[in-house]
Amino acid sequence: MTFTTIRLAAVAAAWAIAATPTWAQVDEPAPWTEAPTAPPATWSADRAVEFRLGNTTTLRYAIDPQTLSVGEDGVVRYVFIARSSSGAINALYEGVRCQTAEVKVYARWDPDARQWRSSADESWQAMDFRGATRRALQMARGGLCDGKVANRSTALMLDALRNGRADQFR
Repeated sequence: MTFTTIRLAAVAAAWAIAATPTWAQVDEPAPWTEAPTAPPATWSADRAVEFRLGNTTTLRYAIDPQTLSVGEDGVVRYVFIARSSSGAINALYEGVRCQTAEVKVYARWDPDARQWRSSADESWQAMDFRGATRRALQMARGGLCDGKVANRSTALMLDALRNGRADQFR
């Protein structure tokens, strides 16, 4: 094999690479879009699955298992229930986006009107151990998420929350 033959082979390889269409080289993922969502028509505190989120509160926390789902957009949505020792109930319909560690409150239950009220601020909030998003972060790390993706099934999510994984993040 002569120097000229090697040189011609290298030039041919370079031309072959340069001739490859650029659309075949880079496959950009589509931008994330949130699926349309509405609060569930029904929910029940009686069938809710309780779990602990630390020892510093007298509230009892739960998720109604029939409202727990993972959307095609990857968002884990559920009705979250907080019950006081006196029996008062607060319910929120919210979602956790595991990929970006964000939470969004879609609606709050109005017990007097017996209906959902849209949240005043329906924007995604970064989850943090300080402030209003702490509980959602504890729930995400305690079983709703498996790293940056939703846990494999809603049954595993509930089992992880119920069996104390959430308690380790106090």
